[in-house]
Amino acid sequence: MNICLFTESEISKPLAKHDERREHIVKVLHKGVGDTFDAGIIGGKAGIATITKIVPKGEDNEGALYFDFLPQSDGKPLYPLTMIIGFPRPIQLRRLLRDVAGLGVCAVHLTGTELGDKSYMKSSLVEKGAAYQMLLDGTAQAAGTHVPELHMHVTLGECLDAVCGQQGNAGGDESLSPAKIALDNIRPAMSLHDFLYGSHAAEQEKAAVCRPVVAAIGSERGWTDRERMLLEQSGYTRCGMGVRVLRTETAATVAGSIILDAMGHLD
Repeated sequence: MNICLFTESEISKPLAKHDERREHIVKVLHKGVGDTFDAGIIGGKAGIATITKIVPKGEDNEGALYFDFLPQSDGKPLYPLTMIIGFPRPIQLRRLLRDVAGLGVCAVHLTGTELGDKSYMKSSLVEKGAAYQMLLDGTAQAAGTHVPELHMHVTLGECLDAVCGQQGNAGGDESLSPAKIALDNIRPAMSLHDFLYGSHAAEQEKAAVCRPVVAAIGSERGWTDRERMLLEQSGYTRCGMGVRVLRTETAATVAGSIILDAMGHLD
C-alpha cells in the first residue's frame, strides 16, 4: 500500500498491535516514533501522519501505534469513467477490482450475463463484502482516498437501466451525456481507437474525450446477440481491441487505460 487509509472514526484512534496497517508501517516501512507516513480518510482528505508513540512491551495496549494526522489535500479525484463488467471468475475479479480502482474509475457495475457462470455471482468474494476490500486495496496502491462505487446486478438489462438512471440526461445537454462503449471481439462496429480518435470522434466533437464515458465489458464468453441488441438500443457502440481474445480482467484494464488516456487523464 502506498497510503494508509482510515475511516473518519479511525483517524483519531491508535492502531492496535495486530492491525495490518500498523504491521505495514512498522515492519515494512520501518517507521518509528517521530517518523511520518502517507495517510488519508476514505472518501476524504489525504495528508501526512506523524507517529507520536508506540506502546512498549509489557504495558497496557502493548504495541499500539499513536499518530497525529495533518490533512493536506482533498485526495486524488476519480475520473468520469464508469465500467460495466460481466462477472468473471472470483480469482480474476480480485485482480480486476484492484486494477480498475488503481486506474481511478468512478464506478464499477458488476452484472450477470447470459453466457456467464451464475455461480460466480454467489462467490464468497461477493457475498461477504470482500469485493469492496479489493477496491480499497487498489485505491491504497494508487495512493488515493476516493474509492469507486460498487454496484451489482443480476442481468445486463437491469444493469443498463441502473446506469442510465444514475447518469441521467445531463440536464438535457446532449454534449454532456456519456459516451457509451461496449467491447465486443466478435462483431465490433469499429475499433476502440477509431471511436476515440478517428472520424467518429471528430463527428461527435471528440465525444469520448470531452464527455463522461461508460464502458461495458462482457464476461468470459462475451455477449449474446440479445445482449448486443440491448446494448445498441441503449446507445452503446460496439468496439474492438484487435483480433486477440482477452480475459475479462485484461480487457477491463487495457480498455480503461486507453479510454482514460483519450480523455486526457494520463497526461
